[in-house]
Amino acid sequence: ALRDVVQNHLLQVLAHLVMEPPVGGSSEALRDEKVKVFRGIRPLAAAKLVRGQYDGYRAEDGVAPDSRVETYAALQLHLDSWRWAGVPIFIRAGKRLGTTVTEVLVQLQHPPQQVFGEAAAAGSNYFRFRLGPDRVAIAIGASTKQAGATMAGEPVELYVCNDRGPEMSAYERLIGDALKGDPTLFAREDGVEAAWGIVDPVLGLPLPVQPYRPGSWGPQEADALTAACGGWHRPGKG
Repeated sequence: ALRDVVQNHLLQVLAHLVMEPPVGGSSEALRDEKVKVFRGIRPLAAAKLVRGQYDGYRAEDGVAPDSRVETYAALQLHLDSWRWAGVPIFIRAGKRLGTTVTEVLVQLQHPPQQVFGEAAAAGSNYFRFRLGPDRVAIAIGASTKQAGATMAGEPVELYVCNDRGPEMSAYERLIGDALKGDPTLFAREDGVEAAWGIVDPVLGLPLPVQPYRPGSWGPQEADALTAACGGWHRPGKG
């Protein structure tokens, strides 16, 4: 999970989310900004990583009966830049979780004055991005006034979804870009090295692999990573 999903895919998602605007529209300008992100992320610390393996994984065909390969990884990262200094970044990925989805949640800070009180603000003030080959969704969490005379609010979500329908597969797209000589979607060597530098310090450590139940959201040990920030976001299936 850490090598094949976090390092290879989710760090790319993170880079697109937090990078500064490219100086131009060229592929190199875009990849330059992604490299800056990877170089600004601190190397992953063992204390900020939880590895898991779902019950029954070792009974799968081709899996060693004593396998310590993680099917789940949860981690906290820090990006030392002027814009993101002090902002905790949490990533988790795993097999056999509650649902199969790629989703990003950006929780914004609440303003000093809560018009509708803390209860209404608790479930609002965020951006949510649902990423997928057939559907892309963008949502904004906000608070609105409840009907009636009292000044009470409730959380709502402003939701926009684009059902794109059948498209070419991801590899078809990459092969087409390669034939055209467009490297935008390809990782550049310095970016690959910088991304591996984030996870490499923990890859050889004998860290425990915590068991978790298929259909759950991973081992309970991962809850401690986000406890101070309100816990993990659990995306729905819809």
